[in-house]
Amino acid sequence: MMILLAIGFVLLLLVGVPIGITLIIASSIPSFVNPRFIVDLQYIIMAMVSGLDVTTQLAIPLFMLSGIIMGYGKISKLLFDVFSFFIGKCTGGLPCAVVVTCLFYGAISGSGPATTAAVGMMTIPLLVSLGYELSFCAALVAVAGGLGVIIPPSIPFIMYSNSSSVSVGDMFMGGVVPGILIGAMLMGYAYFYCKKHGEDKEKINASVDKLRAQGLWKIMRHSSWALMTPIIVLGGIYSGIVIPTEAALVSVLYSLFISLFIYKTVTCNDIFPILVQTARTLVPCVLIIGAASAFAKVLAVLHVPQLVAETLGGLVANKILLLVVINAILLVIGMLIDTGASILIMTPIFLPVVTMAGIDPVHFGVLMVVNLAIGFVTPPVGMNLFVAAAMTKLSATVVAKKAVPLLIAFAAALLIITYIPQVTLCLINN
Repeated sequence: MMILLAIGFVLLLLVGVPIGITLIIASSIPSFVNPRFIVDLQYIIMAMVSGLDVTTQLAIPLFMLSGIIMGYGKISKLLFDVFSFFIGKCTGGLPCAVVVTCLFYGAISGSGPATTAAVGMMTIPLLVSLGYELSFCAALVAVAGGLGVIIPPSIPFIMYSNSSSVSVGDMFMGGVVPGILIGAMLMGYAYFYCKKHGEDKEKINASVDKLRAQGLWKIMRHSSWALMTPIIVLGGIYSGIVIPTEAALVSVLYSLFISLFIYKTVTCNDIFPILVQTARTLVPCVLIIGAASAFAKVLAVLHVPQLVAETLGGLVANKILLLVVINAILLVIGMLIDTGASILIMTPIFLPVVTMAGIDPVHFGVLMVVNLAIGFVTPPVGMNLFVAAAMTKLSATVVAKKAVPLLIAFAAALLIITYIPQVTLCLINN
C-alpha cells in the first residue's frame, strides 16, 4: 500500500499536477485499492477541514495581506535607501544593502517569493544601472529572498508550530540569529564577488552622494515608520502583549495605516486589488495546508512515521550522521515539493526520530525551514528562482548557475546552524 502511494505521488508530480491536488489524489489511493481502508474520501475531507481549523492558521493570510500591502506601498525602497546611505560606498555595499533589505522585508512579509518580488523589482534595475551584472543581481535577490521565511514572522514557522505543537513565539525567536548568520554569509560572498570583478565606483559614489545629499535626518525620518514594522510586530509577541495571530492583525493595520496616510503610496482604490492578490496567493496555500494535513494522517494510518523511526533508529546514537541524512532528505524534498506541504508532511515523520536523538524541536524546526529555503532557488520548484528570472527576463537556468556560489554560502550557514544548536536556541534559553 505504501509503495503504491509513493509511486502515485511521484508520478503525479512528474506529470505536473499541482501539489495540492496531488496530495488529495495520493491520499485517496489506499481507499481505491482497498475499499475497507479506514481513510475514505469523507475522512480525507474531514481531515482537510480539521487541518485548517486552527487559530494560529489565521496568522498566515494576515501576514500575507500585510506583505502585499507593503509591496504596494513600496516599503522596500525606503528600507534600501537607509542601508545604502550607510554602506553604499563600501566594496559590495549596494549588494550587501540588498541582502539587509531582504532581512528587514522578510520580517514584514514572512514569505520568500514576496520578499524576492518586492525587493527585486526595486533594486535590480538600480544595481544594473550602476554597472552590476544582471544575472548576479537576479541571483542575489533570489537567494536573499529566502531569508523571508527564516527571519520572523515566518509563514513556514507557523505551519511547523501547528504540526509540532511547538510555540510559535519560540520558533520566531529561534529564527532570528540563523537568519542574521545566513545574511552575513551572503554579504560576505557579495563583498568577495565585487572585490574580484570590480565595481563602477564613479557611478556608485554619484548615486550614494545624491542620496546622502538629502541628509541623514530626512532619510531616517522618512523611513522610520517602515523600520518600526518588525519591531512592533515581534516586540508585541515577545513582550507577551499579543499572540502571533493578533500580531499579524496589528501588522495589517499598521502597514495599511502607514501606506495610506504616512507615505500615501497606497490609495483606497488599491485596496480591492490588494485583497484580490492576497486571495489568489492564499487559495493555493489553503488547499496545500488542508491536503497535506489529510496526507499526513494517511501516512500515520500506514505507520510511515514508525517505519522511518525504525529505519533511522540505528542513527539515533550518532547524532552527527542522523543530521546529515535528514539534511540530505530535506534538501531533495525542498527541490521537488512546495515548502508548506513539505513541512506538514515531513514534521510528523521526522519529529519523533529527532526527539529520540535529543534534538530540540525548535532547533529541528529552524533546520527544516533553512533546508527548504534553499529549495526556493533550486529547480524544478524554485519559486524565488522563477520570480527573479521573470523580473529580469533571463532564463531560470542562467539565474540558477549564477546562484550556485551564493547557495554554497547558504549551505555553509546551514552546517553551522545544524551542528551548533545554540545559534538557534541562544535567544530562547536566555
